[in-house]
Amino acid sequence: MLIKRKSIEADANRMAGPGKRSEVAKKDTPKPARKPKFAPVTLSEQNGVRFLHFGTEWVQGAMRLRKPDWPELEYAQQMMAWMLFNPEPQHIVQLGLGTAALTKFSYRQFPEARVTAIELNPSVLAICSSMFKLPADDERLSVLEMDAMDYVLDPHNHDTIDALQVDLYDATVRGPVLDTPEFYSACAACLKDGGIMTVNLFGDHPSYAKNLKAMKFAFDAVWCLPEVHEGNVIAIAFKKAPPVDFSALYERAAEITAATKLPAKSWVNGLKAWHSPQ
Repeated sequence: MLIKRKSIEADANRMAGPGKRSEVAKKDTPKPARKPKFAPVTLSEQNGVRFLHFGTEWVQGAMRLRKPDWPELEYAQQMMAWMLFNPEPQHIVQLGLGTAALTKFSYRQFPEARVTAIELNPSVLAICSSMFKLPADDERLSVLEMDAMDYVLDPHNHDTIDALQVDLYDATVRGPVLDTPEFYSACAACLKDGGIMTVNLFGDHPSYAKNLKAMKFAFDAVWCLPEVHEGNVIAIAFKKAPPVDFSALYERAAEITAATKLPAKSWVNGLKAWHSPQ
């Protein structure tokens, strides 16, 4: 059973904290500066795979120890589905670092591209460097400690991104922390004209419909891949809707699989099912 409860991180990051202040306090007391509070970062290992948690059994990311740059989880692989539409991105951005799986894969796979990752939790940044083999920043890689909303609202980041990967979950792991039309509109503003956003959603939770509605408000087209794992659904949002040419997508999928071993054909099968529901 899903118990509805407030997230420690979400409360703190809204700068109000849990509970309500009285009307007098609202009027007479200046709002104190607060630091975000985060659930504890914990690790587990099984069968050669290291997992990241936020103090619960929910998995926030994974890394196979012998293949540290490989996106181990299927949903993470699906987050790369934008590759079907853009084989040569110049700037890839990840909102929510997790185990840095997508950041590392993008950095290694696209040596001509800039890769930027945004993460608010300093403990996640530290553990990705120490336990998940995140490389140090260089002329192509930038890992920034900041709020994802601040990043997408910054005009300097508008019209600069080819592929935007959004995976913003806190310890409750039941819906993205940022999910409003304003947030997704800011994401769309950051994309170039042909830009694409992929988002990790939970298909069996009310947040799924809310996020799809918000994305459809901000983007020209939104497609979804079939559910995997414990309900993960990857949404693909296009700033400008592409032509639906499945023959070309299957050809591109074969190229992706040959170059990366990612199961790209299954992505096209999923998109075909999305466009032709039974």
